[in-house]
Amino acid sequence: METLVLVAHIIVAVVMIGLILVQQGKGAEMGASFGSGASGTVFGGSGSTGFLTKMTAVLALVFFLTSLGLAIYAKNHSRALTSSLAPNSQAIPGLPELPVRKAPAAPANPDLPVAPAQ
Repeated sequence: METLVLVAHIIVAVVMIGLILVQQGKGAEMGASFGSGASGTVFGGSGSTGFLTKMTAVLALVFFLTSLGLAIYAKNHSRALTSSLAPNSQAIPGLPELPVRKAPAAPANPDLPVAPAQ
């Protein structure tokens, strides 16, 4: 399942890059790049703005959803991998607990100022 989502993610990314590069600035219709007037555009008299913009928005939504799905899968996969590689000490019967050591106290130096006790 992860491989399918990853392949879809890559395909959507490449198609979205192509669609964004094909789009021209505001006011420049698709027909301008083919040397004809606005009425002779490839996508009709309204131009390519509606079609390419909607298609880019749909692909951006699919890209977002596949990114979210891959992130959730990675989180679950890393949690399962971590729990299988580093089990808790309580999960292994007969394993003795290590003693907790306290840090040694700093030696008292009479030349240093002492903070007042509260």
